[in-house]
Amino acid sequence: MASNQSPPYTTYMPANFQQILSFEQIKMEQILIYSLLSALFLWLATKFITSRRKNLPPTPLTLPILGHLHLLKEPLHRTLFSLSQKHGPIFSLSLGYRFLIVVSSPSAVQQCFTKNDIVLANRPRFIMGKYVGYNYTTLGLAPYGDHWRNLRKLCTIEIFSSTRLNMSLDIRRDEINRLLLQLYRVSGDGFAKVEMKSMFSELTFNIIMRIMAGKRYFGEEDAQNSEEGRRFREMINELFELSVSSYPGDFLPILQWVDYNGYMRRIKDLGRKTDELIQEMIDEHRRNKGDLSIKNTMITHLLALQESQPQYYTDVLIKGLIQVILNAGTDTTALTLEWAMSNLLNNPQVLVKARAELDKHIGQEKLVEEADLAKLPYLQCIISETLRLYPAAPLLVPHSASEICSIGGYQIPKDAILMVNAWAIQRDPKLWDDPTSFKPERFKQGKETSDLIYKLMPFGLGRRACPGMVLAQHVLGSTLGALIQCFDWERVSEKPIDMTEGQGLTMPKVEPLEAMCKASQLGKKLFA
Repeated sequence: MASNQSPPYTTYMPANFQQILSFEQIKMEQILIYSLLSALFLWLATKFITSRRKNLPPTPLTLPILGHLHLLKEPLHRTLFSLSQKHGPIFSLSLGYRFLIVVSSPSAVQQCFTKNDIVLANRPRFIMGKYVGYNYTTLGLAPYGDHWRNLRKLCTIEIFSSTRLNMSLDIRRDEINRLLLQLYRVSGDGFAKVEMKSMFSELTFNIIMRIMAGKRYFGEEDAQNSEEGRRFREMINELFELSVSSYPGDFLPILQWVDYNGYMRRIKDLGRKTDELIQEMIDEHRRNKGDLSIKNTMITHLLALQESQPQYYTDVLIKGLIQVILNAGTDTTALTLEWAMSNLLNNPQVLVKARAELDKHIGQEKLVEEADLAKLPYLQCIISETLRLYPAAPLLVPHSASEICSIGGYQIPKDAILMVNAWAIQRDPKLWDDPTSFKPERFKQGKETSDLIYKLMPFGLGRRACPGMVLAQHVLGSTLGALIQCFDWERVSEKPIDMTEGQGLTMPKVEPLEAMCKASQLGKKLFA
């Protein structure tokens, strides 16, 4: 019986349909390839014409879409230095949809932070600032304007003014004495090996936390706070880990949508944990409002301001300030102390001169105080030379151009990111004699000090320079001076201390510093 059902439509196709289909596929593929090649040609031509018309800084050969992202390798300051050797002290990189200017000369730096200081006072927006930096509202990330000026003023008055620094002097003195006592307990009877990295980290962390919150987190008698302290340390370590390399999603937004390498998940989780941890600390201050031990802490003063102006001094504002000071004021100073001691151990003749200066101006009967630092120029030279060779921020915190400006005769586009390679400038053989050698004497009066402001910039320059510079200098000078006074120091072996730089925003040592120390006569007198 014949079926009324129509046969499949394929029975009506021409016999050569598959050939026609293959031909059409090939044709479409060719059209697609030609279209891509045409787009590539137009893109390259546009880039070439635009760069010539705008007189942009020199740039390496670039890839479509990616630009120069493939060139960004760690350590970034050395990579950018190598590129500056090929393309000059002012060069540019295309990073996805963003444009980067790298500056590596004092004259260009001077132009950045004099005539262009306001234009370059903004910060570029990276995804970390959204989820960890309270949507770009913290002191370090807020755009230049009234809010940032208020934060800067608040930070200066409530934390880093002479009055506030004097009020926290006893905290710094006590923490340094605790460090010295800890060293004496293991070295009072003769030379003993000590690991300095963790000691310096605990010193600076305790100083900052006592100034902000009124309590110590590390130490034998502070075990009840050690868990909270561990959480803070993990927070800081994860923040620096996630900040080591540039996140590609900051330059290719599509990577944020697919959560490339799980970065978005991690950064959101870090922001949540950070917020919860700092909020707990603020709530604790509210509960213990009448406690005299927290009367003069930074958080107490900020909460008092909140009572008078709750609309502005919100918990978010307070948490942002705490976070910035904690992140910027702990590891940077600790690492500088570690680099300084490493330099002294590798250059024992410098250590001898420093001890002689302390003996002459301070004597062997008392411990050096912050008020004595002005009488110790050679000690200051040691610190300056350490910061020159091993700056805590080898690349200054990036700036962003709020409008078109000019640097070194080149046009800098609006919204371009500007980075200053301080590490490269501070080791430039055109600027420094024997630049890779540790020579504190170069900073003596009359030597290599002309236009020093644009040759040595460990704390940044311009409106957005580090507001905690004076506090850092106090801690560095008094701690280093006390260590030299109270102990004799030697290397663990005859081999020089390894000075290899590790990866990170603050340029840590690859090998944590270990040293041999023995209590001096002053050390025994003070701590026996």
